[in-house]
Amino acid sequence: MRNVAQSLRPVVAALVGLLLGVGLTAFAGENPWQVLVVIIQGAVGTSYDLGMTLFYATPLIFTGLAVALPFRAGLFNIGAEGQLLMGAVAVAALGVSLPNIPAPYSAVLAVLVAFAGGALWGAMAGWLRAYRGSHEVITTIMLNFVAAGLTSWVVLALIPSTDSQNPESAKIGAGYMWHAFSLFGGAPVTAALLLAGLVALGIWLALKYTVRGFELKATGLNTDAARFAGIDTRLTQLWVMAIGGGLAGLVGVAEVCGNSGRFRLGFSPDYGFIGIPVALMARAHPLGLVASALMFGILQKGTSELDLETDHVTKDLAGIIQAMVVLAVAADGALAWLMRLRRQTAAKGGRAHG
Repeated sequence: MRNVAQSLRPVVAALVGLLLGVGLTAFAGENPWQVLVVIIQGAVGTSYDLGMTLFYATPLIFTGLAVALPFRAGLFNIGAEGQLLMGAVAVAALGVSLPNIPAPYSAVLAVLVAFAGGALWGAMAGWLRAYRGSHEVITTIMLNFVAAGLTSWVVLALIPSTDSQNPESAKIGAGYMWHAFSLFGGAPVTAALLLAGLVALGIWLALKYTVRGFELKATGLNTDAARFAGIDTRLTQLWVMAIGGGLAGLVGVAEVCGNSGRFRLGFSPDYGFIGIPVALMARAHPLGLVASALMFGILQKGTSELDLETDHVTKDLAGIIQAMVVLAVAADGALAWLMRLRRQTAAKGGRAHG
Protein backbone atom coordinates (compact mmCIF):
# COMPACT_ATOMS: atom_id res chain seq x y z
CA MET A 1 0.00 0.00 0.00
CA ARG A 2 2.88 2.32 0.83
CA ASN A 3 4.45 1.68 -2.58
CA VAL A 4 1.17 2.50 -4.33
CA ALA A 5 0.90 5.76 -2.40
CA GLN A 6 4.49 6.65 -3.27
CA SER A 7 3.82 5.93 -6.96
CA LEU A 8 0.72 8.12 -6.98
CA ARG A 9 2.42 11.11 -5.34
CA PRO A 10 3.82 12.65 -8.54
CA VAL A 11 0.48 12.14 -10.30
CA VAL A 12 -1.31 13.93 -7.48
CA ALA A 13 1.33 16.68 -7.56
CA ALA A 14 0.77 17.15 -11.31
CA LEU A 15 -2.99 17.36 -10.84
CA VAL A 16 -2.58 19.87 -8.01
CA GLY A 17 -0.29 21.95 -10.22
CA LEU A 18 -2.83 21.80 -13.05
CA LEU A 19 -5.68 22.86 -10.78
CA LEU A 20 -3.64 25.72 -9.33
CA GLY A 21 -2.67 26.86 -12.81
CA VAL A 22 -6.23 26.67 -14.07
CA GLY A 23 -7.39 28.46 -10.93
CA LEU A 24 -5.19 31.43 -11.84
CA THR A 25 -7.37 32.04 -14.88
CA ALA A 26 -10.12 33.23 -12.53
CA PHE A 27 -8.04 36.36 -11.93
CA ALA A 28 -8.11 36.94 -15.69
CA GLY A 29 -11.90 36.81 -15.69
CA GLU A 30 -12.32 33.25 -16.96
CA ASN A 31 -14.27 30.34 -15.53
CA PRO A 32 -11.60 27.82 -14.39
CA TRP A 33 -13.93 24.89 -15.02
CA GLN A 34 -14.50 26.06 -18.60
CA VAL A 35 -10.75 26.47 -19.06
CA LEU A 36 -10.22 22.88 -17.93
CA VAL A 37 -12.88 21.68 -20.37
CA VAL A 38 -11.15 23.56 -23.20
CA ILE A 39 -7.83 21.90 -22.31
CA ILE A 40 -9.34 18.41 -22.35
CA GLN A 41 -11.34 18.96 -25.53
CA GLY A 42 -8.35 20.56 -27.22
CA ALA A 43 -6.23 17.52 -26.41
CA VAL A 44 -8.60 14.65 -27.23
CA GLY A 45 -11.73 16.23 -28.71
CA THR A 46 -11.19 14.93 -32.26
CA SER A 47 -9.00 12.31 -33.89
CA TYR A 48 -6.72 15.10 -35.10
CA ASP A 49 -6.48 16.58 -31.60
CA LEU A 50 -5.63 13.17 -30.17
CA GLY A 51 -3.04 12.70 -32.91
CA MET A 52 -1.36 15.99 -32.09
CA THR A 53 -1.31 15.03 -28.41
CA LEU A 54 0.44 11.78 -29.32
CA PHE A 55 2.78 13.70 -31.61
CA TYR A 56 3.81 15.98 -28.74
CA ALA A 57 4.14 13.02 -26.36
CA THR A 58 6.44 10.98 -28.62
CA PRO A 59 9.64 13.05 -28.19
CA LEU A 60 8.90 13.37 -24.47
CA ILE A 61 9.03 9.59 -24.12
CA PHE A 62 12.51 9.61 -25.64
CA THR A 63 13.80 12.56 -23.59
CA GLY A 64 12.13 11.24 -20.44
CA LEU A 65 13.97 7.95 -20.91
CA ALA A 66 17.17 9.89 -21.60
CA VAL A 67 16.84 11.45 -18.14
CA ALA A 68 15.39 8.43 -16.31
CA LEU A 69 17.97 5.81 -17.30
CA PRO A 70 21.02 7.74 -16.05
CA PHE A 71 18.97 8.75 -13.00
CA ARG A 72 18.62 5.08 -12.09
CA ALA A 73 22.41 4.93 -12.12
CA GLY A 74 22.71 7.95 -9.83
CA LEU A 75 23.40 10.47 -12.62
CA PHE A 76 21.44 13.57 -13.62
CA ASN A 77 21.40 14.05 -17.37
CA ILE A 78 20.36 17.63 -18.14
CA GLY A 79 21.86 17.37 -21.61
CA ALA A 80 18.96 15.79 -23.48
CA GLU A 81 18.31 19.04 -25.36
CA GLY A 82 21.79 19.06 -26.85
CA GLN A 83 21.75 15.31 -27.42
CA LEU A 84 18.50 15.44 -29.39
CA LEU A 85 19.94 18.24 -31.54
CA MET A 86 22.96 16.10 -32.34
CA GLY A 87 20.75 13.15 -33.25
CA ALA A 88 18.57 15.33 -35.46
CA VAL A 89 21.45 16.96 -37.31
CA ALA A 90 23.05 13.55 -37.86
CA VAL A 91 19.84 12.28 -39.49
CA ALA A 92 19.51 15.42 -41.58
CA ALA A 93 23.12 15.16 -42.77
CA LEU A 94 22.58 11.51 -43.66
CA GLY A 95 19.36 12.16 -45.55
CA VAL A 96 20.85 15.06 -47.50
CA SER A 97 24.18 13.36 -48.26
CA LEU A 98 22.76 9.94 -49.22
CA PRO A 99 19.25 10.74 -50.47
CA ASN A 100 18.71 7.67 -52.64
CA ILE A 101 18.73 4.92 -50.00
CA PRO A 102 15.34 3.18 -50.24
CA ALA A 103 13.00 2.21 -47.43
CA PRO A 104 13.12 0.23 -45.18
CA TYR A 105 16.92 0.38 -45.14
CA SER A 106 16.81 4.16 -44.84
CA ALA A 107 14.56 3.93 -41.77
CA VAL A 108 16.89 1.52 -39.98
CA LEU A 109 19.92 3.61 -40.90
CA ALA A 110 18.21 6.81 -39.72
CA VAL A 111 17.44 5.29 -36.32
CA LEU A 112 21.01 4.06 -35.90
CA VAL A 113 22.55 7.37 -36.96
CA ALA A 114 20.23 9.42 -34.73
CA PHE A 115 21.03 7.18 -31.78
CA ALA A 116 24.76 7.39 -32.50
CA GLY A 117 24.68 11.19 -32.74
CA GLY A 118 23.02 11.55 -29.36
CA ALA A 119 25.08 8.74 -27.81
CA LEU A 120 28.33 10.45 -28.78
CA TRP A 121 27.22 13.62 -27.00
CA GLY A 122 26.06 11.71 -23.94
CA ALA A 123 29.25 9.63 -23.83
CA MET A 124 31.36 12.77 -23.63
CA ALA A 125 29.63 13.81 -20.41
CA GLY A 126 29.73 10.21 -19.15
CA TRP A 127 33.47 9.92 -19.75
CA LEU A 128 34.15 13.24 -18.04
CA ARG A 129 32.13 12.10 -15.01
CA ALA A 130 33.52 8.58 -14.79
CA TYR A 131 37.19 9.19 -15.53
CA ARG A 132 37.77 12.87 -14.74
CA GLY A 133 35.31 13.50 -11.92
CA SER A 134 33.52 16.35 -13.72
CA HIS A 135 29.93 16.62 -12.52
CA GLU A 136 27.49 15.62 -15.25
CA VAL A 137 25.08 18.46 -14.43
CA ILE A 138 27.74 21.04 -15.34
CA THR A 139 29.11 19.24 -18.38
CA THR A 140 25.72 18.41 -19.89
CA ILE A 141 24.53 22.01 -19.51
CA MET A 142 27.69 23.25 -21.22
CA LEU A 143 27.39 20.66 -23.98
CA ASN A 144 23.84 21.85 -24.66
CA PHE A 145 25.22 25.23 -25.75
CA VAL A 146 27.98 23.62 -27.78
CA ALA A 147 25.44 21.39 -29.54
CA ALA A 148 23.22 24.37 -30.37
CA GLY A 149 26.10 26.25 -31.96
CA LEU A 150 27.53 23.22 -33.73
CA THR A 151 24.22 22.13 -35.25
CA SER A 152 23.51 25.68 -36.42
CA TRP A 153 26.85 25.76 -38.20
CA VAL A 154 26.35 22.35 -39.81
CA VAL A 155 22.87 23.24 -41.06
CA LEU A 156 23.68 26.73 -42.35
CA ALA A 157 27.19 26.08 -43.67
CA LEU A 158 27.25 22.45 -44.81
CA ILE A 159 23.69 21.34 -45.68
CA PRO A 160 21.69 24.56 -46.11
CA SER A 161 18.33 24.68 -47.83
CA THR A 162 18.44 25.94 -51.40
CA ASP A 163 14.68 26.35 -51.78
CA SER A 164 13.91 28.38 -48.66
CA GLN A 165 15.10 31.48 -46.84
CA ASN A 166 14.34 29.90 -43.48
CA PRO A 167 17.20 28.72 -41.24
CA GLU A 168 16.89 25.03 -42.08
CA SER A 169 18.67 22.22 -43.85
CA ALA A 170 18.02 20.91 -47.32
CA LYS A 171 15.26 18.33 -47.71
CA ILE A 172 16.17 14.73 -46.92
CA GLY A 173 15.63 11.97 -49.47
CA ALA A 174 12.06 10.74 -49.94
CA GLY A 175 12.99 7.24 -48.79
CA TYR A 176 13.75 8.56 -45.29
CA MET A 177 10.28 10.01 -44.71
CA TRP A 178 7.95 8.14 -42.35
CA HIS A 179 4.32 8.35 -43.38
CA ALA A 180 1.67 9.50 -40.92
CA PHE A 181 -1.05 7.10 -39.78
CA SER A 182 -4.36 7.93 -41.47
CA LEU A 183 -6.20 7.17 -38.23
CA PHE A 184 -5.44 10.60 -36.78
CA GLY A 185 -6.92 12.93 -39.36
CA GLY A 186 -3.68 14.27 -40.80
CA ALA A 187 -1.74 14.69 -37.55
CA PRO A 188 1.95 13.72 -37.98
CA VAL A 189 1.76 10.54 -35.90
CA THR A 190 4.23 8.06 -37.38
CA ALA A 191 6.04 4.86 -36.49
CA ALA A 192 8.15 7.00 -34.15
CA LEU A 193 5.36 6.61 -31.59
CA LEU A 194 5.56 2.82 -31.83
CA LEU A 195 9.35 3.01 -31.65
CA ALA A 196 9.13 5.07 -28.46
CA GLY A 197 6.77 2.56 -26.84
CA LEU A 198 8.94 -0.40 -27.83
CA VAL A 199 12.08 1.31 -26.55
CA ALA A 200 10.39 2.02 -23.20
CA LEU A 201 9.30 -1.62 -22.95
CA GLY A 202 12.77 -2.86 -23.91
CA ILE A 203 14.46 -0.71 -21.28
CA TRP A 204 12.05 -1.91 -18.60
CA LEU A 205 12.80 -5.54 -19.50
CA ALA A 206 16.54 -4.86 -19.58
CA LEU A 207 16.50 -3.23 -16.15
CA LYS A 208 14.45 -6.05 -14.70
CA TYR A 209 16.02 -9.14 -16.23
CA THR A 210 19.58 -8.45 -17.44
CA VAL A 211 22.95 -8.32 -15.71
CA ARG A 212 23.64 -4.86 -17.10
CA GLY A 213 20.35 -3.67 -15.69
CA PHE A 214 21.31 -5.00 -12.26
CA GLU A 215 24.72 -3.34 -12.46
CA LEU A 216 23.11 -0.05 -13.42
CA LYS A 217 20.69 -0.11 -10.49
CA ALA A 218 23.40 -1.25 -8.07
CA THR A 219 25.63 1.63 -9.17
CA GLY A 220 22.81 4.06 -8.57
CA LEU A 221 21.93 2.72 -5.14
CA ASN A 222 25.47 2.66 -3.76
CA THR A 223 28.48 3.25 -5.97
CA ASP A 224 31.01 2.12 -3.37
CA ALA A 225 29.16 -1.10 -2.60
CA ALA A 226 28.75 -1.83 -6.31
CA ARG A 227 32.47 -1.31 -6.87
CA PHE A 228 33.27 -3.55 -3.90
CA ALA A 229 31.04 -6.23 -5.46
CA GLY A 230 33.15 -6.19 -8.61
CA ILE A 231 31.05 -3.91 -10.83
CA ASP A 232 33.01 -1.52 -13.03
CA THR A 233 31.06 1.55 -11.93
CA ARG A 234 33.03 3.96 -14.10
CA LEU A 235 32.27 1.95 -17.23
CA THR A 236 28.63 1.75 -16.14
CA GLN A 237 28.46 5.53 -15.80
CA LEU A 238 30.00 5.91 -19.25
CA TRP A 239 27.67 3.58 -21.12
CA VAL A 240 24.51 4.66 -19.32
CA MET A 241 25.14 8.29 -20.27
CA ALA A 242 25.87 7.19 -23.83
CA ILE A 243 22.61 5.25 -24.03
CA GLY A 244 20.73 8.15 -22.44
CA GLY A 245 22.14 10.46 -25.08
CA GLY A 246 21.22 8.00 -27.81
CA LEU A 247 17.63 7.87 -26.58
CA ALA A 248 17.41 11.65 -26.75
CA GLY A 249 18.92 11.50 -30.22
CA LEU A 250 15.96 9.44 -31.40
CA VAL A 251 13.88 12.61 -31.18
CA GLY A 252 15.74 13.50 -34.37
CA VAL A 253 14.07 10.63 -36.20
CA ALA A 254 10.64 11.65 -34.94
CA GLU A 255 11.17 15.23 -36.11
CA VAL A 256 13.27 15.00 -39.26
CA CYS A 257 11.89 11.74 -40.70
CA GLY A 258 8.41 11.87 -39.19
CA ASN A 259 7.49 15.52 -39.51
CA SER A 260 9.50 18.24 -41.23
CA GLY A 261 11.74 16.25 -43.58
CA ARG A 262 14.64 18.53 -42.68
CA PHE A 263 16.45 20.05 -39.69
CA ARG A 264 14.81 23.33 -38.72
CA LEU A 265 16.64 25.51 -36.25
CA GLY A 266 14.58 25.89 -33.09
CA PHE A 267 12.32 22.92 -33.82
CA SER A 268 12.44 21.75 -30.21
CA PRO A 269 10.18 23.56 -27.71
CA ASP A 270 12.56 22.43 -24.93
CA TYR A 271 11.75 18.72 -25.33
CA GLY A 272 14.99 17.89 -23.54
CA PHE A 273 14.22 19.98 -20.48
CA ILE A 274 10.57 18.90 -20.31
CA GLY A 275 11.89 15.34 -20.20
CA ILE A 276 13.11 16.06 -16.66
CA PRO A 277 9.65 16.51 -15.07
CA VAL A 278 8.38 13.68 -17.29
CA ALA A 279 10.97 11.39 -15.71
CA LEU A 280 10.34 12.75 -12.21
CA MET A 281 6.60 12.23 -12.50
CA ALA A 282 7.16 8.61 -13.55
CA ARG A 283 9.69 8.05 -10.76
CA ALA A 284 12.14 7.10 -13.54
CA HIS A 285 10.05 4.00 -14.39
CA PRO A 286 10.29 3.29 -18.14
CA LEU A 287 6.66 2.21 -18.53
CA GLY A 288 5.35 4.92 -16.25
CA LEU A 289 7.16 7.36 -18.50
CA VAL A 290 4.79 6.61 -21.36
CA ALA A 291 1.80 7.72 -19.29
CA SER A 292 3.73 10.70 -17.95
CA ALA A 293 4.70 11.84 -21.45
CA LEU A 294 1.10 11.42 -22.57
CA MET A 295 -0.08 13.70 -19.76
CA PHE A 296 2.42 16.36 -20.76
CA GLY A 297 1.35 15.92 -24.38
CA ILE A 298 -2.25 16.53 -23.32
CA LEU A 299 -1.13 19.62 -21.44
CA GLN A 300 0.86 21.00 -24.36
CA LYS A 301 -1.86 20.40 -26.96
CA GLY A 302 -4.74 21.40 -24.69
CA THR A 303 -3.25 24.67 -23.49
CA SER A 304 -2.42 25.67 -27.07
CA GLU A 305 -6.17 26.04 -27.66
CA LEU A 306 -6.76 28.46 -24.79
CA ASP A 307 -5.64 31.53 -26.72
CA LEU A 308 -8.29 30.81 -29.37
CA GLU A 309 -11.13 29.38 -27.30
CA THR A 310 -11.15 31.83 -24.39
CA ASP A 311 -11.42 35.60 -24.15
CA HIS A 312 -8.73 36.40 -21.60
CA VAL A 313 -6.25 33.50 -21.48
CA THR A 314 -3.21 34.47 -23.55
CA LYS A 315 -0.32 32.27 -24.65
CA ASP A 316 1.69 33.57 -21.72
CA LEU A 317 -0.96 32.54 -19.22
CA ALA A 318 -1.26 29.15 -20.92
CA GLY A 319 2.49 28.80 -20.46
CA ILE A 320 2.08 29.59 -16.76
CA ILE A 321 -0.43 26.73 -16.44
CA GLN A 322 2.14 24.34 -17.92
CA ALA A 323 4.84 25.77 -15.67
CA MET A 324 2.69 25.21 -12.58
CA VAL A 325 2.45 21.50 -13.40
CA VAL A 326 6.20 21.26 -13.98
CA LEU A 327 6.90 23.14 -10.75
CA ALA A 328 4.56 20.92 -8.73
CA VAL A 329 6.15 17.72 -10.07
CA ALA A 330 9.67 19.06 -9.53
CA ALA A 331 8.80 20.18 -5.99
CA ASP A 332 7.42 16.74 -5.17
CA GLY A 333 10.59 15.13 -6.52
CA ALA A 334 12.78 17.47 -4.49
CA LEU A 335 10.73 16.81 -1.35
CA ALA A 336 10.99 13.05 -1.85
CA TRP A 337 14.77 13.36 -2.26
CA LEU A 338 15.11 15.47 0.90
CA MET A 339 13.02 13.01 2.90
CA ARG A 340 15.12 10.10 1.66
CA LEU A 341 18.32 11.99 2.50
CA ARG A 342 16.98 12.72 5.99
CA ARG A 343 16.18 9.03 6.57
CA GLN A 344 19.65 8.01 5.39
CA THR A 345 21.28 10.58 7.66
CA ALA A 346 19.18 9.43 10.62
CA ALA A 347 20.08 5.80 9.92
CA LYS A 348 23.80 6.62 9.83
CA GLY A 349 23.47 8.58 13.07
CA GLY A 350 21.70 5.64 14.72
CA ARG A 351 24.45 3.23 13.70
CA ALA A 352 27.11 5.64 14.96
CA HIS A 353 25.46 5.88 18.39
CA GLY A 354 24.95 2.14 18.48
